[in-house]
This record gives sequence, structure tokens and C-alpha cells, in this order.
Amino acid sequence: MRTEEIMELALRMAGLSAVPADSAIHVPGEEIKRVLVGIDLEAPELLWAKEEGFDLVLTHHPPGGLSALNFWQVLWRQVELMVGYGVPEDLAQAAAAELVRENRLVNHARNYLRLPALARALGIAYMNIHTPFDEIGRRRLIRAVEEVLEGATVGELVTCLRSSFGEFRNALTEIEVVVGNSQNPAGKVAVIHGAGTNGGYPVAKVLFDHGVDTVIYIHIRPHEAHRLAQEYGGKGKNLVVTGHIASDSLGINPFLEALRERGLEVVPFDLVLP
Repeated sequence: MRTEEIMELALRMAGLSAVPADSAIHVPGEEIKRVLVGIDLEAPELLWAKEEGFDLVLTHHPPGGLSALNFWQVLWRQVELMVGYGVPEDLAQAAAAELVRENRLVNHARNYLRLPALARALGIAYMNIHTPFDEIGRRRLIRAVEEVLEGATVGELVTCLRSSFGEFRNALTEIEVVVGNSQNPAGKVAVIHGAGTNGGYPVAKVLFDHGVDTVIYIHIRPHEAHRLAQEYGGKGKNLVVTGHIASDSLGINPFLEALRERGLEVVPFDLVLP
């Protein structure tokens, strides 16, 4: 396979029509037969992959280039998710704008050239696929949430997620209720994933204020979780964190199987396997 065909496969599996701003082919390759796949494959992994004869290093998070510099653009996908759960579009836009402002400023400090330059110097194909994998994972999470019976508690929701996916059972982290408690009714559940990163305080707040009872993130910064707990912990609202690496693996693992079905040798690196 060519790197372009691998990207196209990811888009099809995610139901996307164009390559998102946070995904890119940094060093193209053809006749790809052996692939190293992981979440954060950087300089040490590139060197090891070259030594071990891999044709392609496929990493999840943007390692540099335009996928890193333009990462902030995919944060606007948060608006679509929030509106889908009943948030007025103007308020959703305002909540996402906070995330965009913060992430755009990071680019001034970023060395976006280093890792793509190393891959080119080594002569190894290098690409990253971020939003498509997260979208695959988001859809899997939504299907599991839809299996939860009406009237279920947050604890029963967590149990359903663990029982549905080996990635959660095999992870070293646990699914955690960081706002609210496991005895609360789960109520209306929003899965916020596949839009760059978690929505932090502003997205969870606007969801809580517009009828969502339980928000699912894959991670959140501690100070934002603390602020949400102070404001909404006593109001029957809940925030469930499923774990970053386990949840990213949830979207990547089905893609690995699709590559294997096409005859590629695929070696997972820093993934939680099902």
C-alpha cells in the first residue's frame, strides 16, 4: 500500500470525506508492507523502526508539520458535538473559541520541523492519523452508551464501558467518575471525543447547563475537573474520564485489523490491546 491509500482507508472507516487538519503524511512512502503503529512515535521510535526494517511509522498524535500547526482547527468540531446534544450554536461557538485561542498560542513555542526532518533524513515513511482514529473510537463509545438501560446509574454506565471493551479492562488506568458519583443517575449522556482534545471546563459547563447529565471525556486537566466538581458536583451532574491511552487505542485497534486484512504486517507499539 501507499501512504495515501492508508490515509484514505482511515477516512472511510471514520466516515470522513477529507483529511482533517490534525492528520498528515509527513514523509510519503510506497510499497508499504511493514508498519510500526503507536500513539506517540517520535525520534527514538523512528530510529528503532529504521533499524528493524519497517517501511512506515504511523503515529496517532501530530508529531510536527502542518498537522501540529493546524491542530487548533479541528477543535471547532466541538461545536458540532455540543449542538448535537442540545447546546445553542452561539454558546457552543463561544465554548470552543476558548480552546482554540489557547491551542493556537502553543504554536509559537513548537519545533514543528524536527521529527518530519528526522524521518526524511532516515528515509522512512512517516504519517499521523489523529481525528479519524478518534472518530472511530467515539462511534464505538456511543454504541456502548446506547446499550445502557434507561434509568441506569453512572456506576452502571462505567461497568458497561468496561465490559464492552478489552482496552478498558486491560489498561493500567481505571475509568473514573471525577465529577458527581457512581450512584447518580446517568441521565442524558454526551460523549465528547474526536474533536482534537477534551472540551475542558467550558464545554462541559455548557453541556451541563443545557440538559446533559453525564459528560464522557477521555481525559481532563485536574484544575478544570476540580472547578467543575465545585460548581456541579452537588447538582447531580457527572463527568466520567475513560483514560487517554486506552481510549485512543479503542479507535486505533480496528484500523490495525483492517491493515492486516490487506496483507500488511502491523506491529503495535504503545497501544492497549483488546
